Amino acid sequence: MKFAIVIVAALSLIVSAAGLGQAPAQNQQTPEPALKEVIAPDIPGVIKGGTKVVLLRDGFNGTEGVISMPDGSVLFTEQDANKLIKVDKNDNISTYLENTNRTVGLGYDHKGRLIGTQSRDPKVGVLSPTRQVLADKFEGQPLVRPNDLVIAKNNGIYFSDPIPNAQAAFRQPPPGRKPLLFYIRPDGQLMKLTEEVTAPNGVQLSPDEKTLYATNGNRIMAFDVMPDGSVKNGRTFAMSGGDGLAIDSTGRLYAAVAAVRGIRVFSPQGQDLGTIPSGTPPQSVGFAGPQKKTLYIVGRGALYKTQMIAEGIKTRAK
Repeated sequence: MKFAIVIVAALSLIVSAAGLGQAPAQNQQTPEPALKEVIAPDIPGVIKGGTKVVLLRDGFNGTEGVISMPDGSVLFTEQDANKLIKVDKNDNISTYLENTNRTVGLGYDHKGRLIGTQSRDPKVGVLSPTRQVLADKFEGQPLVRPNDLVIAKNNGIYFSDPIPNAQAAFRQPPPGRKPLLFYIRPDGQLMKLTEEVTAPNGVQLSPDEKTLYATNGNRIMAFDVMPDGSVKNGRTFAMSGGDGLAIDSTGRLYAAVAAVRGIRVFSPQGQDLGTIPSGTPPQSVGFAGPQKKTLYIVGRGALYKTQMIAEGIKTRAK
């Protein structure tokens, strides 16, 4: 317990840039080695105090986009190597897919299609079983750098399209383009959701899909989701930076926060419940494994896992 608290406190001065997934590839790595394991504090209903957060492998090239596969294996992106990596129930690690156009965020729709936000040639598209472009432009202008996504039960797709700095941009934004959240409707039409999120990154849906969460610089915002997929009533959910977001079956939100080198856990009302430490600054987090009670964390090329009391939503990948 004390060891974990010291780690988190000592490293809390690490600066968390809004939109870590937007950083240039060479800046996504850190010279500081990933710790082999850290110890979680007790967070009632979430994780038992003393549980180990264990390093499975280090040295990946740009880790992001953790989701669960239909068989419970975990899938994540090795974005700078243009690969997807699979980890099965026995911790066997293999390349699942190549030539992924620098995919950042991942999700399965309810047709079984694997969909990714692709950032080098900016688009949102199906990666498997058959490649297909779902969105690559809005109102005649190209997307800039799609980052993260979450898919609703009606197969509507919410995704973020931030405006990276000049060094990180693979394509310069169209004149006047602002960072945006988008929604691809089930009929395939692309809808702009809001301009309130000025530094978008991670996105997530509540278990009942009535609330959309989005990281926005140094805070996480929440929106009410309307029947047509649009959103309204934007408000601050929690004062926290963050990159990727996960959610459990009771609606607790998990935010990968580099500044505290851990996963901050929030109640459905936005109360800070505690932080699960990570052995390196995290970028993405997700539930997978048996009963979706294993939490996987990736960041700076490292992959960790820990056993949870809480469980993810079994009916969707993220």
